[in-house]
Amino acid sequence: MTASPEARLQAVLASYPALTIAVSGGVDSMTLAHLAHRWALDGVTMFHAVSPAVPGSATERVQRHADAHGWKLSIGGSGEFEDGRYRANPVDRCYFCKTNLYDRIRALTDGIIASGANTDDLGDYRPGLKAAAERDIVHPFVEAAISKAEVRALARLHGLEDLAELPAQPCLASRIETGIAISADDLAFVNEVETALSPLLPRQAALRCRVTREGIVIEADAEHAATPMLKMQAMVLCAQAGRLFAGVRAYERGSAFIGKPAVHHG
Repeated sequence: MTASPEARLQAVLASYPALTIAVSGGVDSMTLAHLAHRWALDGVTMFHAVSPAVPGSATERVQRHADAHGWKLSIGGSGEFEDGRYRANPVDRCYFCKTNLYDRIRALTDGIIASGANTDDLGDYRPGLKAAAERDIVHPFVEAAISKAEVRALARLHGLEDLAELPAQPCLASRIETGIAISADDLAFVNEVETALSPLLPRQAALRCRVTREGIVIEADAEHAATPMLKMQAMVLCAQAGRLFAGVRAYERGSAFIGKPAVHHG
């Protein structure tokens, strides 16, 4: 009989005497943090990075869960904004982001560092995985052959419904079209727009505010992209900020990554 995802993950985590988990605030890393904490109370610490690319709501979520469940949590800067290679926003920007993140965590521990990557991530264009490999970062969900859907199922199984229902939320910098320099002002605007528009859509619906060379583009799941209120509110927000509104279109995963290798579909 094939072992359940929970049993597979428990076996993987048991193979590590201690872990420092990079917790972004999303469903994957948060679920991993919860389960590792429950199954290995004394050997798990969490690190959450704050930066202009991380929504304040994510930091608040991490802190709230840490306080409620007694995590050993460190919060610090990720350092990527000090790296000109990251700010230039090349197609492999994520490599420089994760390089800075993991190097910051490594300065705090000599132990094993873990990410919340799952098997679905392996089919995407993920330069950050290269940075992880160079630094011997482990991916327990990948080792346990656990997909995104199974991560959500594990969250529900363990009473973490608030996490299970979180929409996928990569960092805010993923909304900036490749080649447009990353700025804190753009990231703050993206966060403001997505926060304002998200109540107009179902909880797990895709929503992205893209900063493109044509202007601000809103992406939403195809069945919601034609919602009149979505377009109207986006136009108002752009006008208030003095930004050019370039329309609403169907969500396309990774559409801001111009020039990414064709072998991937991120």
